Amino acid sequence: MRKGTLLAGSAYVIWGLFPLYFHALQAVPALEILLNRMLWSLFFLIGVLVWRKQWSWIREALAQPKLIASFTLSAILLSTNWFVYIWAVNDGHVIDASLGYFITPLVNILLGSIMLRERLRAVQWLAVGFAAAGVAWLTWQTGHLPWVGLFLALTFGTYGLLRKTSKLGALEGLSLETAILFPFALSYLGWLTWHGQNALITQSTDLKLILMLSGPVTAIPLLMFAAGARRIPMTTLGLLQYIAPMVQLMLGVWLFHEPFDQHKLLGFVLIWAALLVYSGEGLWMNFRTQSGAKT
Repeated sequence: MRKGTLLAGSAYVIWGLFPLYFHALQAVPALEILLNRMLWSLFFLIGVLVWRKQWSWIREALAQPKLIASFTLSAILLSTNWFVYIWAVNDGHVIDASLGYFITPLVNILLGSIMLRERLRAVQWLAVGFAAAGVAWLTWQTGHLPWVGLFLALTFGTYGLLRKTSKLGALEGLSLETAILFPFALSYLGWLTWHGQNALITQSTDLKLILMLSGPVTAIPLLMFAAGARRIPMTTLGLLQYIAPMVQLMLGVWLFHEPFDQHKLLGFVLIWAALLVYSGEGLWMNFRTQSGAKT
């Protein structure tokens, strides 16, 4: 339990610190950062698969066209989510990005209701209502939808739904997704190289190394999360997931000095209220289930 909490919590802290990593790459276009992330993630994951001698799933996966189609869709969702997040961080929208990961759990329960026909309890609907009020308030104050946060929440929530129903684990699934994205990434980086625009050639050695580290930076926290999630209850995991957006929010306010006035704060307070209601109801239902099992 303690080891699982430490592993999963550390993964969320690393994800929360991602703005520091991508900020160090501001001189590189967001698309090129994304392409390098695809490329080096695959190389790193291949190394992990070789080390663990974990190859048997590949033949089975290639023999299932539906599985390949499903992971092609999840790869597209993951890459677009990554791209918008990288762009948001390097364009001064860290706070907006944190909003997306605050509301992702609520998007998840809505998607579960719509796609998996899971019935929402009254308190869960109340949480969704608070979140909707927060989004509506932010829209009214800014004059437009908080599209960065909504896009990140919807793409990651839909990605999570696809992965929830897939047969592959975290390591195998991410390996397949990056393998699907690899030809596109390699082709575009080759085109950039032909035109003398590839950052791996034109930038300083430090930036080249940071770009190459995008592989382990992407894969290591995911593997830590997968290892931790197997050891702890879902309720504990559900509470730990708020670490990442909270760290991102603090970085956006205190380090990057993005605007966060009282009007924006009120929108976040409504969303935090939604998460408090949602998490509290989940803890209560878990307590009742455990108490019923003991009796």
